[in-house]
Amino acid sequence: MRQFAYSTLLTAIMATSVQAATLTRDNGAPVGDNQNSYTAGEQGPVLLQDVQLIQKLQRFARERIPERVVHARGTGVHGEFKASKDISDLTQAAVFKKGEVTPVFVRFSTVIHSKGSPETLRDPRGFATKFYTSEGNWDLVGNNLPVFFIRDAIKFPDMVHSLKPSPVTNQQDPNRFFDFFSHLPEATHMLTWVYSDYGTPANLRHMDGFGVHAYKLIDAEGDVTYVKFHWKSRQGIKNLTTEEASAIQAKDFSHATRDMYQAIADGNFPQWDLYIKVLKPSELDEFDYNPLDATKMWLDIKETKVGTMTLKRTPDNFFQETEQAAFAPANLVPGIEPSEDRLLQGRVFAYADTQMYRLGANHMQLPINRPKTAVNNWNQDGVGNPGHQTNDVNYQPSKRAPRMEETRGRYSESKLHGNYQQKAITKQQPFAQAGELYRSFSTQEKANLVKNLAGDLNKVTDDATKHKMLSHFYQADPEFGSQLTKAVDGNLNRVKKLSN
Repeated sequence: MRQFAYSTLLTAIMATSVQAATLTRDNGAPVGDNQNSYTAGEQGPVLLQDVQLIQKLQRFARERIPERVVHARGTGVHGEFKASKDISDLTQAAVFKKGEVTPVFVRFSTVIHSKGSPETLRDPRGFATKFYTSEGNWDLVGNNLPVFFIRDAIKFPDMVHSLKPSPVTNQQDPNRFFDFFSHLPEATHMLTWVYSDYGTPANLRHMDGFGVHAYKLIDAEGDVTYVKFHWKSRQGIKNLTTEEASAIQAKDFSHATRDMYQAIADGNFPQWDLYIKVLKPSELDEFDYNPLDATKMWLDIKETKVGTMTLKRTPDNFFQETEQAAFAPANLVPGIEPSEDRLLQGRVFAYADTQMYRLGANHMQLPINRPKTAVNNWNQDGVGNPGHQTNDVNYQPSKRAPRMEETRGRYSESKLHGNYQQKAITKQQPFAQAGELYRSFSTQEKANLVKNLAGDLNKVTDDATKHKMLSHFYQADPEFGSQLTKAVDGNLNRVKKLSN
């Protein structure tokens, strides 16, 4: 029945294109012959004036825009978010007004692997949500896992370089990324997540999403509350073992996209409830870790449900929507601001700049990225600008064509203390939460985690790097480290010595 519904959807899509229409060039002029090139006689050369031929070849050569460096493989879906709880005491953001319904576009993705890679590969999954709010677009750009590998954006290019294929062999190599992570103890928590079965989710519907970073909520009086966002799947969570993932990969590179499209075709619209955890600024120093550290979860903090997202419609065109969708943590609205999280601060710049590089200065004017609200500013020109500017005023302030600031859009104020510095955070605690995560797993989940990690650690040829990584997992939990050391034929005494 599910297969029939999917086939019916494809038939309906194809049926919309069979109505005859005149074939035209990009300038709208009709094409006289799209089957034969224009030549100088039967044996003569092709003429340069064959505009249709030249245009087709030009456009074909330019069909690909630069692939995303990260999150290259993606699946997009349209839907809506309905706010269910009044949190005006925390934020003035209109998207959270109780009962407000906001259109959304969600792009699920893999982080490291390329655009044509199988969806079964071990990798964090991107979970990016664009809210087309009544006050502009808000992008909540996160993952299916609650933490990240690093805490400072200055290490982001290094991390990605280590995880991407070697510039020499063009192959992903555990020798490279474990060499890198052996110098970053804070990655232990995320590595424990990624090498568990959570690193291979069964599909896109049966996984949670997290904002990962702390953000700020700003109320109407300008008061600040720190917040973390959590999308909780109403479908539950399902993961794959390594063996299950391999079996699927042997048959289908696109199982997760296919599952999502099939569910929507069947009218089985997936849903996620949005929960928040909040902390007052005065509470940030009450923990033995830094709550603004992206490698940490806010454990033992109560979650509150604030709304529900329902995904209902697949894109009409993959490139125009899923591929050109541009997400950036810089896309914020009144009532929501970035926190001082060092990784988030870098992403606020880097993601917006990446999209401007990929899609051009006017990428926000593309239909998938365009806000539902009017855009009034004097950003001008550049490639692909379809605007209709007719006023000779392109500056502000001006009494001839006034554009007024809105006080709701001002940043919040907070006191500063300390010195300009380049230092690591004080409360690092690189291993504690990784240990808590390991101990929360079932016996089978622990065994899968050890097996998955051992599979890649056994490929590390440098003995010092291997034992340094083993010492990190041992410090997270002695049983974890001991079992892993045994699985890779390591020296436990050496691991214990490195852990001291």
